[in-house]
Parts: sequence; C-alpha cells; structure tokens
Amino acid sequence: MKRIDLRSDTVTQPTPEMRKAMAQAATGDDVYGEDPSVNALEQRVAELTGKEAGLLCASGTQSNLIALLSHCQRGDEYLVGEEYHTYRYEAGGAAVLGGIVPQTLAIDTDGTVALAALESKIKAKDPHFPRTRLIALENTHTGKVMPTGYTASVRALADRKGLQVHLDGARLFNAHIATGEAISSLCAPMDSVSICFSKGLGTPIGSVLVGSEALIAQGRRWRKMLGGGMRQAGIIAAAMDFALDHHVERLQQDHEHAQRLALGLADIEGIQVEPVQTNMVYLNFSDPNQATNVHRSLKERGILVPNAARMRLVTHLDVSAGDVEQVVASFRELLVSKRT
Repeated sequence: MKRIDLRSDTVTQPTPEMRKAMAQAATGDDVYGEDPSVNALEQRVAELTGKEAGLLCASGTQSNLIALLSHCQRGDEYLVGEEYHTYRYEAGGAAVLGGIVPQTLAIDTDGTVALAALESKIKAKDPHFPRTRLIALENTHTGKVMPTGYTASVRALADRKGLQVHLDGARLFNAHIATGEAISSLCAPMDSVSICFSKGLGTPIGSVLVGSEALIAQGRRWRKMLGGGMRQAGIIAAAMDFALDHHVERLQQDHEHAQRLALGLADIEGIQVEPVQTNMVYLNFSDPNQATNVHRSLKERGILVPNAARMRLVTHLDVSAGDVEQVVASFRELLVSKRT
C-alpha cells in the first residue's frame, strides 16, 4: 500500500535526479569558506532575494534563530505574531539562548498583525522596559500570503521607529507562485529573510538566511557557536541548487492539488473548509472526536493526517492528482456528504 502523507510538506523524499546532483557535488570545508557549491548557492540566493549576502543553515529554525541573535542583544525585544513559527514552534530559542524578549500579538485572519497593534507594543525608552529592536513576520502563514502592500507598511513603521524587520519566509516560494510577485520584491521590505528549502522545494535539509554583509558576518559567527558549521556541505547546497532549477514552478501543481482537495471535501457534513491560497487545506471539525476517528481510519488506509479538530492537510512534491482523488474518496466513505 502506498502511503499518502498530508501532515506536512517536510516529509518529501529527494528525487533520484536530486540525489544524483548531491552525489556529484563539488565540496570543500565550508567553515574555511572553501566549499564551492555552498559559496555559489549563498551568492545565488542573495542575488535572487536582492540582498548582499547569504548563509547556509541546517534548518529554518536555525536560520530564524541566527537572524534574531544577529539583530538583537540580551534584553532586547522582538514583536511577533503569537502563532508565528519564530515564537510558537522554535522551542523558545531566542529567549533561552539569546536573552531576547518576545512581545506577542494577535494575528488577523489574513495572517498579518495589525499595524496599530504593532505600533502600540513598541516600548518607550525607559529602564523599566525591554528595548524594542525587531519586528518578525511570516509569509506564508498557515498557507496564507501576506496582502500586497502590508509589508511595505510595516517597513515604513519600522523606519519611523528605528526598528529592523525579519521575515520567516519558510514557504516564500509558495507566495511567489501564488502572487506572481518576484522573490526580490517580496524580500525588499525586509532586513533579513529566512528561506527554507526542505518544505515546498523538496530538499532533505537546508535553509538560507539572507541580509546585509554585516548581518550575515555576524550570523556566520552565531552559526558556528550553534554548531552549524557543516564542513563538506556542498552535498546539501547541490540539492538546494537543484530545487531552484526544477522545483519552483512546479509548486503551482501543489496549489492546484490543494484547491481540488478543498473542493472535494467542501460539502461533507460536520467539517468546514477554509479558503485555500497555496498548498494548505484547513478543515474545521464540529466534533473533535470525529476528527480523531477520521485520523485513525485514514491511517489504516495508508493516509496520514494530523489528529486535530482544525486539521491541516498539506500537498507537496510526493502527492499526485491521483492521491488527491483517493483522499477525497476516503473522506467521503468515512463521513456523510451533505448531498446524500
């Protein structure tokens, strides 16, 4: 039985062609700056994003943490959406390792934080308060693309208040495909951007942090301190380079599969399907026990989904159109359609 895994786009396997590129990669000692594949990739991603320099990291969690550590000192504060990955899903690294204080804010339904709310949480210069240094955003967030113009407004606010802006762009290429906006344009309002390659782009490992030369130089030191010097990392860079050549435009297929999945599940009794923008479909079950039963029953059929009343289904490189049809059919067998 083929397994269909919709839990995340991190579960993808490297393609045979990607494995071949990895096996043939030119390598050197990256800690010495001598890995040609890493150097070329970092330069390529920097140019693609319109930034001065790039830094290869092991993961998006590492590249986000390095960004926060490079922007902020101990006792500084960053403003962040309470459900953004840099706060909620990265084990509190900024606070634990950097002494950086998170100021969380509610997230609007479009995945943004209200500008007025951001401004209201910027601290006055007072010894009682942490020093606000950074705004941390996320694009995409829960599959939603930040609206056009929002990031420019955040940039204007940051400039007015003397702050920096970091973007967790783990799925920024999904935003690029969904909007048609150039990666450099999406990155332009940001001082730093973390782009993860092991999600929609399908590599087995790897993320790149981009920013100014000074920021990346600082980040390189933090990477070493965090144990991120990976020596012959050209095999990782080769996979990421391959993904840039072959796996960007195909993200449109993932988005189309997500739309078909949402449409196929839309009329099932007891679940509400949220609007889809990229490769994520969110199902809201009126009965949490029903979600648990569906999770268990689908697993028996070789279909893996989260056990959650707000269930996230993620399409990716290893999910085909036929897989989508099989998932829809299985849901319909387990639940009652509103049309019956």
